[in-house]
Amino acid sequence: MGPERVLLTGWFSFPDGEATAGDVLALHRVEEVLRGARIPYDVVWSPGFLPDARHLDDVRPRDYSHLVFVCGPLDGPQVEELHRRFAHCVRIAVGTSVIDPGGEAVRGFHRVLARDAPDAEPTEDLAARAPAAPARPVVGVILTYGQHEYGEQRRHQQVAEEVTRWLAGKDCARLELETRLDTRDWHLSATPAQVQSVLARLDLVVTDRLHGLVLALRVGTPVLAVDPVAGGAKVTAQARVCGWPALVPAEDLDERRLDRWWDWCLTSGRVAARQARDAFREGTAPDGADRLVEALTARRAG
Repeated sequence: MGPERVLLTGWFSFPDGEATAGDVLALHRVEEVLRGARIPYDVVWSPGFLPDARHLDDVRPRDYSHLVFVCGPLDGPQVEELHRRFAHCVRIAVGTSVIDPGGEAVRGFHRVLARDAPDAEPTEDLAARAPAAPARPVVGVILTYGQHEYGEQRRHQQVAEEVTRWLAGKDCARLELETRLDTRDWHLSATPAQVQSVLARLDLVVTDRLHGLVLALRVGTPVLAVDPVAGGAKVTAQARVCGWPALVPAEDLDERRLDRWWDWCLTSGRVAARQARDAFREGTAPDGADRLVEALTARRAG
């Protein structure tokens, strides 16, 4: 006789637990198998990760015939509490690590299908065969909280808060980046080439920095730029020089405008960014360096 209903749990289920990409992919692999076998199940999530989902405190243990613990180490009082609360259930651990086979957390399961355990051959992690999902855009985020020289025109904090709140709702992979270089801090790039190597591999850059705009366009990556200075300042000026349209002024910042330029950057903007890159390489637009020798010569002659 098959299970009546299975409750899927893991470290992603505990009130103070955390959800990792590997654990969630392992869960998806288990869900795929249960769906294929037409076995009914529910999943419980940490309220800190998914506040609106089903949580451990919401379920009645008697509604389930089996409890399955997915991935992670079998150790600690939280796992032990599952055994006490779901004592009537058949309890199975799958894709887990066993550190102490004699521990209560391990012995409480009726069966342990471990990925690794002492004196046992390891098995492939569940995440390896999880169902594939379409790739999401990879977005570099370059924001500044400084630039105090703009005084009362500064809108940097407001811009950062609104942009990051908006980005949190986007289905994308986000990378917080920094244009500042440091030869001692491994978190930061040490050379411009290292920064550009990262930018060239992105689908989009969201930035309120002038050099976030310029460096991304140099490598042909589209940019959604926000000018954090009321009335517009160097970001607006540089976007105009580059002929780059995806610019939102601080005073006009809202989700509708951000969404519109997001969509443009990930479609037509890809071609426009490559055209901007090619224009930089051709070097037809004059910059200050082109006039530097003349300025130096004029100074010496005077």
